[in-house]
Amino acid sequence: MLNTFKAKIYKIGINAVVDVPKRVTSSLIATAGRIKIMGTINGFDFKTTLMPVKERPHLLYVNMNMLRGGATALGKTTTFSIEQDTSKKVEKNSRMHRELLKQLKTKKLVEAFDALTHSRKKDILNYLHNLRTAETVQRNIDNVILQLEHRQKNVRIPLPLKSNR
Repeated sequence: MLNTFKAKIYKIGINAVVDVPKRVTSSLIATAGRIKIMGTINGFDFKTTLMPVKERPHLLYVNMNMLRGGATALGKTTTFSIEQDTSKKVEKNSRMHRELLKQLKTKKLVEAFDALTHSRKKDILNYLHNLRTAETVQRNIDNVILQLEHRQKNVRIPLPLKSNR
């Protein structure tokens, strides 16, 4: 169901936001307090998540693209039309990378990799699939293997930059 409301865009910290009226959010389904929505700002399409605020209305963060596309600005009262976004999240390419699997099997580290959290494995796999050159892929796979061999708990790629302290 499409809900239309007008709200004044104001700033919290560095973020432009609007308060979404309770009459609008009461008809939407929240997950952990957050509400996935799609809508328009002065006719400009967007997708985002309404954020809960303790004892206040949900906030709709208005990013620069939304401000430009909706031809509006801070301090202006703007027309929003929103509805629940029921589309399924498209999972990025988190299938196992062939070369990584080959090396995990060779080094008998499949179990160690599987013991990583789901989000950590997904981050590693997505990162590997988005690399452009075979050399970069191999270098990053070598980093993962090395970290797993040393039983590091916080396996990640790319490796964090070392400070010069």
